[in-house]
Amino acid sequence: MPSADTASTFQPAALAQALQTATSAGSAIDAAAWPASLAPADIIAVHCERAQCWGDSAQAPQYWKSGGPSRSQPLGHAPLPPQGVHAGGADLGGTPFFLRGVEAEIALRLGQAVDAAQAAALDEASAAELIDAIAVSIEIVDSRWQQQLQAPAALKAADLLCHGALVLGPWLPYRPVDGRTQRCTVQIGAQPARAFENSYGLQDPAWLLPQWLRHATAHFGSLRAGTVVTTGSWCGLLQAAAGDAVRVQFDGIGELRVQL
Repeated sequence: MPSADTASTFQPAALAQALQTATSAGSAIDAAAWPASLAPADIIAVHCERAQCWGDSAQAPQYWKSGGPSRSQPLGHAPLPPQGVHAGGADLGGTPFFLRGVEAEIALRLGQAVDAAQAAALDEASAAELIDAIAVSIEIVDSRWQQQLQAPAALKAADLLCHGALVLGPWLPYRPVDGRTQRCTVQIGAQPARAFENSYGLQDPAWLLPQWLRHATAHFGSLRAGTVVTTGSWCGLLQAAAGDAVRVQFDGIGELRVQL
């Protein structure tokens, strides 16, 4: 296994395989055995290698996460394994999560295919025209690193931005969402329900679409109609425990539940 001082000989396929094996086994690996700093191209290469394990290598991944804390900070993007995508009401009690972090999000769905040339010319308005549906979503945040969220940022990014599972609610026809007025409520287990307003740093989920589409099509090829992207947390990172039921509601959009 690579040591922490071998960044010059870093092999993305080796890290991708280690992360894939840990995911399948429900185990965690030691971040100290891998370079603490990776170039953006190396992280993308790990994501590409991971995506090769999930299914049809001739198509770009169908599920993605994108987001960031504000419009002034860089966004993160990662493809997501379809095996970890679930419908509302799913019981994930048998999934070996380490963290069970909860993020309440809004997911958007492409209504048509998009290639790199199209993506390069998009602005926020024209990108939003490509979206046909919106849904409430819950991301379960997890880590394959023994150090969990204390692992180096580059290794957390390589680990699909700390992704554990994605739960999607029913799709509704797309409409713009104003983060200044949209209300989100989250209840986890026996904890009191918490309401969040004016809490979404990007203000409008569609704002990230041009950047995500350019990233995805440049590195993974054309995206098919029906491709889904989650767009960042409205509640920060909340903590659940094994056995908790999680309920997320976005006023006017819908409600979603998952059992952990």
